[in-house]
Amino acid sequence: MIHVLAMITTKPGKRGEVLAAFQSIVPTVRKEEGCIEYGAAIDADGIGAVQTRLGPDTYVVVEKWASAAALAAHSTAPHMAAFRTKTKDLMANRVIHVLSPA
Repeated sequence: MIHVLAMITTKPGKRGEVLAAFQSIVPTVRKEEGCIEYGAAIDADGIGAVQTRLGPDTYVVVEKWASAAALAAHSTAPHMAAFRTKTKDLMANRVIHVLSPA
């Protein structure tokens, strides 16, 4: 299994717009061969000092894939290319961590 944490930072004030576009592709991604988990997460409220906040312009995509091949196919899927094209001018930074279970 492959785990992915994609840290996405949008241009100021654009997170809602990018998340709306993201949510529109989630059902399609979840139908992809090898997709186990795929969803976005933002800062939880009321956690206290233990939390390091991402901030109002950042979200994390939490993904699990059955294999590296499934992740590679996802990366080149037409709906992902369309999403990147649609949101490219709204993005500030993207950092992707691809992990194996320890």
